[in-house]
Amino acid sequence: MLLRTKGKTLNVNSQLVGRVTRIKGIESENTFYIYEDPQIDVSSISKNSIGILTNQPELLTDCPQVYSVPNFDHLSEGDIVSIGPEGNINTLYRVNSNQNTLLATERCNSNCLMCSQPPRDRDDISFLFDIHSKLIPLIPKDCAELGISGGEPTLMGDYFFELLELIGKELPNTEIHLLTNGRTFAWYEVAERLGSLGLKQLMLGIPIYSDYYQMHDYIVQAENAFYQTILGVQNLNRYGQRIEIRVVLHKQTVPRLKKLAEYLYRNMPYVEHITFMGLEYIGYTPHNINELWIDPYDYQEELAEAVEYLEKKGMLVSIYNTPLCLLPERVWGHARKSISDWKNEFMDECKSCSKIDDCGGFFKWNLKKPSEHIKAILN
Repeated sequence: MLLRTKGKTLNVNSQLVGRVTRIKGIESENTFYIYEDPQIDVSSISKNSIGILTNQPELLTDCPQVYSVPNFDHLSEGDIVSIGPEGNINTLYRVNSNQNTLLATERCNSNCLMCSQPPRDRDDISFLFDIHSKLIPLIPKDCAELGISGGEPTLMGDYFFELLELIGKELPNTEIHLLTNGRTFAWYEVAERLGSLGLKQLMLGIPIYSDYYQMHDYIVQAENAFYQTILGVQNLNRYGQRIEIRVVLHKQTVPRLKKLAEYLYRNMPYVEHITFMGLEYIGYTPHNINELWIDPYDYQEELAEAVEYLEKKGMLVSIYNTPLCLLPERVWGHARKSISDWKNEFMDECKSCSKIDDCGGFFKWNLKKPSEHIKAILN
């Protein structure tokens, strides 16, 4: 699914954020009008809109515009986009999706072997915060869930807390799912400051890849990361935060999967959710594939054993990013349709599968290296 497109700009001197509309007469200072019919008088539209997006040549108007855009088929009424002087039209929020995520920063203090979005050491924090501060008040108040990802969001510093505070104010009924490596919360004052915000709808998704500190540190390529993460989780629990533990499944994590499950139960019985996640074939993974790849078919019993152990201990546990045909049937009830709609695809083999409506399918980039054991379930 297309999330960005590009045209040429006129009178666009900064980043502008607004909803899109194709309905004449409802333009406002917070809307971009999508102008596709040259028979419509553009002058009245330009007086009321923040800007005009058009597939037509340059329009005779002083209003900010992005023109000669190939098409707008991917945009629905009410979607929220940003435009900038370079002509990019970035989709920030889709009204028909429950999987909208804010990118906090591309900077990170870890460098995981299988990172799906490798970090960039560039100063993007104030730029992205400015966009998000314009976006959040425009998001529909009935938004069910909003994600925050990175990079590592806590590297925003004060902006991190300002962002969460703004979401809490504008979207008090929206579940917030924040992906963080948890290391920054090893400092008590950071966890305490987060707790002081009182965001009961906030869930922090934190990765722990092994019960053995050297293995976790090797996977995330950061010294002392394991101890910082564990202390961060403990501090977050101290201040009443909701926590999810995430485990990515690959050659380095699978051998100690049961031991990790036991460690999590013994040391973190308070976490709200534990999820085991299939490997994404994107980012750093293709470059480190020899260290990471194991066919999911070959570790299904280890995975099932860890899941069943945690379930028996009364913990909520899920399996993400893994087709049902690669799992023992006894753990199908833990498999979730977790892949965002714009990333989600199926193989030709799946078309005849009787469980396709229940299956999470694949990341589209994982089709470049799928399991050798994908097969349709025919009963």
